Amino acid sequence: MTEHNTLAALNAPLAKAIEFIWHEAALLDNKDYAAWAQLWSEDGVYVIPIDPDTRDFASSLNYVYDDARMRALRIERLSAGHSPSAVDAARTLRTVSRFNLLESSGDVVEVTSAQLLFAYKRGVHTPMAAELTHRIRFGQGGPRLEQKVVRLINSTDSLSALGFLL
Repeated sequence: MTEHNTLAALNAPLAKAIEFIWHEAALLDNKDYAAWAQLWSEDGVYVIPIDPDTRDFASSLNYVYDDARMRALRIERLSAGHSPSAVDAARTLRTVSRFNLLESSGDVVEVTSAQLLFAYKRGVHTPMAAELTHRIRFGQGGPRLEQKVVRLINSTDSLSALGFLL
């Protein structure tokens, strides 16, 4: 076995997580929110905290703190065409890289990464940078997100309305 193959075998959980994270980014860029919703476990939580250092999301003020019900409502708002931000939603393009394996125990993998997102709407490009943390459970029914945390580098600044998912 070559050194590259050995590293790939040792990092198989990380490689599977990276593939999952890239797939999620593509779904979001393509506005395939129904498929994105299927990536989540029933008790999964999607969080965009304001405080860059918080670990207690439930007791902190967040831009987003979505359980399954709130994710479904957000997706409905983005997809139904009733919201002005959904009718003229920004086009997005994400690059996700700099992956770091935090945990790999049993069927759970936790990974941090860096995301650069560019949104384009009405002739204006808006760049956004964030550190992502994905907690993914690889089970019988396929991989499912248990938690996704998006830590925007400018989270303590005033942010414009976001008409897309991060």
